[in-house]
Amino acid sequence: MIGVGLMHPITIIEILFAIGIVAVLLVLAFLLPRNIRKISLTVVLCVALVESAFFAIRPFWIDYHVGIKIEQLNEHLEKKYPGEDWEISRRTSRNYNPYHLEVRFDNEKAWVYTYSVNKNEIKQVGIGVPDYQLDDEGMHYEGLGD
Repeated sequence: MIGVGLMHPITIIEILFAIGIVAVLLVLAFLLPRNIRKISLTVVLCVALVESAFFAIRPFWIDYHVGIKIEQLNEHLEKKYPGEDWEISRRTSRNYNPYHLEVRFDNEKAWVYTYSVNKNEIKQVGIGVPDYQLDDEGMHYEGLGD
């Protein structure tokens, strides 16, 4: 497998689980009577194709939605902090929600604010604080959970 070293362990487990499902279905298909076997092999093939399509399409689906959420967050920040500049990024590891976006404001480089963008709701859900400072000392702190 090319690129397996780049995959997150959760993704590898998901793919192995999907392969396991196809393998079990394949074994069951060969255990069925000959007159049903052709239909069951077609079902196994369809399941394998759907699983393959899922793993192939999912990264593009997430990237598409993240792009939309970045636009929404930009509009929100422009209204809330007019005249300021910022950089929006996202954590790409599977350990993090792909729809949580990190914002670094140019006038507060050491701070990282994490925003969740869901449908019509944008809220600050996390904050990266520099050493020896408190959350509420940040100029863009919005009060988590308030």
